[in-house]
Amino acid sequence: MTTMLIVEDELKTGTYLKQGLQEAGYEVTLVHDGRQGLEHILQQRYDLIILDVMLPSMDGWDILRQMRMARHEEPVLFLTARDNVSEKIKGLDLGADDYLLKPFDFAELLARVRMLLRRNRMQASGTHRIADLVMDVARRSVSRSGKKIHLSSKEFVLLELLLQRTGEVLPRSLISSLVWNINFDSDTNVIDVAVRRLRSKVDDDFTPKLIHTVRGIGYVLEIRED
Repeated sequence: MTTMLIVEDELKTGTYLKQGLQEAGYEVTLVHDGRQGLEHILQQRYDLIILDVMLPSMDGWDILRQMRMARHEEPVLFLTARDNVSEKIKGLDLGADDYLLKPFDFAELLARVRMLLRRNRMQASGTHRIADLVMDVARRSVSRSGKKIHLSSKEFVLLELLLQRTGEVLPRSLISSLVWNINFDSDTNVIDVAVRRLRSKVDDDFTPKLIHTVRGIGYVLEIRED
């Protein structure tokens, strides 16, 4: 059975979530304290973790930071009452997979839960290759010319998207939607910064170059002949 952990200090919200997800067929554990939530995460593996941002004893940021440092790569859905783009970016950069604002519609939450679980299952198997670049999704490893490349959780997802759509020009709006699950403002350079960091790791020291900018549109991963 699919297992989930909810870390939510609002008793009413937590109980509502647990009941709804259990009725949808999931096995759910609910805790109300941040430090207790981190202990649960480090002691066992869950298929999905739902985190409130503001929690007693330890906030959601610190929980996410410490679980990623401990190499727990379970998908994380943040719940927050703050509609603040900078905070969303902070969480996503730390390795969050999705955001949902309070108050929320349970049907939307359930749809996002299913999407994250489906994406996680897809990432659990398969290998992608182009030129000398190899991504082993099951082992969450990436290498070029046999040299291991260390990527953050979000960089891994971004590279996997590019590999899955090799040769296809991906608009920035599509990348933000599929990788960050939010649409950034047109004047926000989050996508460009993320691609630049990824390119520095997978392209700068290697040939041929694989990640290319399509001016005014977005990015494409492909082998180009000079």
